[in-house]
Amino acid sequence: MIYVQLGNIGTAMVTPFSPDGMIDYAQTATLLEHLIANGTDSVVVSGTTGESPTLTVTEKKELLDFVVKVVNKRIPVIAGTGSNNTAESIELTKAAELSGADGIMLVTPYYNKPDQKGMYAHFSTIAHATALPILLYNIPSRSIVNLLPETVIALSKIDNIKAIKEASGNLEQMAEIIEGTADDFEVYSGDDGLTLPLLSIGGRGIISVSSHVVGNEMQKMIQAFQNGDTKEAADIHRSLLPVFRALFSTPNPVPVKYALEKIGVATGGVRLPLVEMDASEGAMIDVALENFEKRTRIL
Repeated sequence: MIYVQLGNIGTAMVTPFSPDGMIDYAQTATLLEHLIANGTDSVVVSGTTGESPTLTVTEKKELLDFVVKVVNKRIPVIAGTGSNNTAESIELTKAAELSGADGIMLVTPYYNKPDQKGMYAHFSTIAHATALPILLYNIPSRSIVNLLPETVIALSKIDNIKAIKEASGNLEQMAEIIEGTADDFEVYSGDDGLTLPLLSIGGRGIISVSSHVVGNEMQKMIQAFQNGDTKEAADIHRSLLPVFRALFSTPNPVPVKYALEKIGVATGGVRLPLVEMDASEGAMIDVALENFEKRTRIL
């Protein structure tokens, strides 16, 4: 097994849809080129931002096959194969192996609310069924369950469990994971606004939504921090916060798809039960992006 580094920024990619609600593969190719040119080090396909709950198993497999071919090894491609059904997760993981994906992302099981022993069994069973590197994904706000540090630390001892996307919003929890795992186990933020705070306590980077729109600026922030220029990193962080807030002002990925349209990267609408933004909600995004551009020119 070779672990391909995810880099500073992995983008949790939206899934472009055509007007009839089907996956738009031409726009997917355009989006991938946009992301690669604008600060993305790796992409996650069929994650939450990709509207995975409304994608069929067949759609997930076909989309991943397409993305792997278009990317053509230029950046790592991570397949979102996790669900609350261990057997289905293994089926999707086997498909990811066949597609040539560089790794998989496994979300904490939602709705059936397993305890820590159940989550350990779920993740370890999938890990032992594949040779692919694994990025765990902890997001209590969506799954209800919280993958606790002691469980992450135990899972990190399995050879192919290599990293976690931590979207608990709890820096203390993230610090516990960093402290208790080996140096080569990587902790990524799942919240754009916590990218810099996480870096400051030893985290690796961000699995981002906002990088669709401000990826280059996020890279500048991370690189400034890595170069020891904490003042510049903090300045960029503060300038980005209003954009981050705007891009999560209604359920993800509704705002980021709207913002992509505004910058000329069409990705279509969203599938029910998500709905489009109304005019006042869209205006909030417009203001945030305009103010960011103004402040960036000053900086």
